[in-house]
Amino acid sequence: MKTPSMRFTSLAVIALAAGLSTTAQAQNAADATDSATARQKVAMCIGCHGITGYQASFPEVHKVPKISGQNAKYIAAALTAYRKGERKHPTMKGIAASMSDQDIADVAAFYEASGKDIPSPAAPAAPATPTADIQALLTKGNCMACHGADMNKPIDASYPKIAGQHADYLYVALKAYQTERNPQIGRANAIMGPQAKLFTHTELKQLATYVASLPGELKTVPQPKLRR
Repeated sequence: MKTPSMRFTSLAVIALAAGLSTTAQAQNAADATDSATARQKVAMCIGCHGITGYQASFPEVHKVPKISGQNAKYIAAALTAYRKGERKHPTMKGIAASMSDQDIADVAAFYEASGKDIPSPAAPAAPATPTADIQALLTKGNCMACHGADMNKPIDASYPKIAGQHADYLYVALKAYQTERNPQIGRANAIMGPQAKLFTHTELKQLATYVASLPGELKTVPQPKLRR
């Protein structure tokens, strides 16, 4: 026979379980809503960043960057810079200008998580050892001080992973840090500006080619409606 105390305890357990179930259901519903909301917000991104090999034509023809797997903090910082005009690019400024801080945070979180369930391309057993010339350029720019020894683990999440990024995009981005007093092109950055100005365009292209050859986590993940 159950005593009143035992009956009370049983009811309390049932009530607690019901409460937990309700909480879990509410959280699942919230997660589903957040996911759906994030997908709506990235709809403006997938037309370029969701197509493998897609090329932009401004300021010159180059592949748009791989952003799936990129650090959310960096993506948020980049979008904010486009919105403020610190990064000059007509298309990206127009997109970023339409986004709230919350939109930017949601899109950044979406792309950081995107592609984690997809294996990275097969990487070589060991990254190619840079030639003496390339090593001299890497040392001159002190690239690994921020982007990490493998260019894939930056010392701070506000810095980008760059290993395996498209070489032509890296080249265009590096040149943008050199550009000043141009209303359409350029990137203002207290660290990258002085660093990029140390190099000729030929040297920047050599650096971009080497970094692109390194194994990394960045991907272009086609969204369902764009998959073939």
